[in-house]
Amino acid sequence: MWVIMVIAAASLLAAPCSAGIKDLGTHFSGPDPNPRGLQPAGTEDVEAIPMEFHKANTVTNELVFDGFEDEDYIDFDKILAAGSDDYIEGDEIDEISTPPPDIDIFAEASDPKIRRARLLRLFHGRSRLQRLNTVNAHFGFNLYRSLRNHVNQSDNILLAPAGISIAMGMMSLGAGPGTHEQIYEALGFADFVNASHHYDNTTVHKLFRKLTHRLFRRNFGYTLRSVNDVYIKKEVSMKDGFRTQSKNYYFAEPQSVNFRDPAFLEKANSRIQKLTKGLIKDPLKSVDPNMVLMLLNYLYFKGTWEQKFPKEMTYYRNFRITEKTSVRVPMMANKGNYLAAADHELDCDILQLPYSGNISMLIALPRKISGMRTLERQISPTVVNKWLKNMTNRTREVLLPRFTLEQSYDLIQNLKEMGLSDMFQGSGDFSGMTSERVVMSWLKHQGTITVNEEGTEAASLTQVGFMPLSSQIRFVVDHPFLFLIYEHRTDCLVFIGRVVNPSQS
Repeated sequence: MWVIMVIAAASLLAAPCSAGIKDLGTHFSGPDPNPRGLQPAGTEDVEAIPMEFHKANTVTNELVFDGFEDEDYIDFDKILAAGSDDYIEGDEIDEISTPPPDIDIFAEASDPKIRRARLLRLFHGRSRLQRLNTVNAHFGFNLYRSLRNHVNQSDNILLAPAGISIAMGMMSLGAGPGTHEQIYEALGFADFVNASHHYDNTTVHKLFRKLTHRLFRRNFGYTLRSVNDVYIKKEVSMKDGFRTQSKNYYFAEPQSVNFRDPAFLEKANSRIQKLTKGLIKDPLKSVDPNMVLMLLNYLYFKGTWEQKFPKEMTYYRNFRITEKTSVRVPMMANKGNYLAAADHELDCDILQLPYSGNISMLIALPRKISGMRTLERQISPTVVNKWLKNMTNRTREVLLPRFTLEQSYDLIQNLKEMGLSDMFQGSGDFSGMTSERVVMSWLKHQGTITVNEEGTEAASLTQVGFMPLSSQIRFVVDHPFLFLIYEHRTDCLVFIGRVVNPSQS
């Protein structure tokens, strides 16, 4: 199974002079390919894995396997050797503020004091990195809800909250005080910083650096990568502080380019196609010649199910889109031990499908087709945390549709609704990035996910019960459902999506 996300944020500036930015030629070129691949749990010697393993674990034969290249990964061993990773800090569980005793955390969540109390309750006993991912997930669910309100009920949805948070975190490095405050409020970073007197604004960036280190390693049994690119128009100056911090925290080095040159579009698309292993082709259809700054974030995931679905068990079956409409889709089938839970408050069932490594897909299936809106409206980190804590392990027969989603969104209107207005108009302040006037005019989010037999190449009131204690349970995903891809060591919500019609991408 593979999942790819491209988040592209582009800004317009006025013009003048160039300063100390890496030349584009060295950015697009790279060393010769050095084959690498997914490895089974416990394997330490990556180089010793035979090519047959890669071929067996490549999800589709339509793609030519071209190996994993050294440049696809950040050399964290070198970073650790230099002693600059803040490794211990991110794992520290330190004291945080506690909710005032007169706050009823079970009351209506529209009260900001109650929302903060609930967030602080979630923070207890968690590391700094897990806390940051909690607010990232809050932002991700809220962005999902905003996007849902702008699409048809029959549309599939795919988002990568982790990638969007990383991209916006990097943008905040260049924001002036007012715009910086808006970004921190909208994404929840302000709640995180205010949770402890040990935290400040730089703690967020240090933890995104830490998150990159924790998520995007070679040896976890799956492939998960994030790449950030910053392109700036030639003759435009960028402040040294932003350039240095982008490289230190987000491993992004600004590149000097000519947006009017057709070769830029060709080279940028070639790089994106290479980094996403050919799954996203030509995402940049065109570039405004007046563009002055562009920020891109790519997020790529490829995972293999711990229990693969036997291909000979796949058969066509009806999937109910609505009470009156069905489509015939290939339905994968498997039988084995799976974790699951029942959420009686939200009237849905939850199944955990683990990949090799400490990452899994959670399927949230409303018991009624009409129940999707309630689930979408109420899902939160608190709800997901309850699901994970109350799951039981049983032998189950699982039926899951095979599907591929390809989605592309312009998120400016959604982010405006969430409080990010200044950065998309003249009042935006990016004085920390450049002395030129900056207005972000374009923010694109694009992704692809394929789920098949091999894997994937891509509130407190909630009462969670246990699944019935029968020896075998059928979990039949034959109507619209939500899916989440969670990395469990860091509590990171990597992807969230909705499948209404698996026959459409």
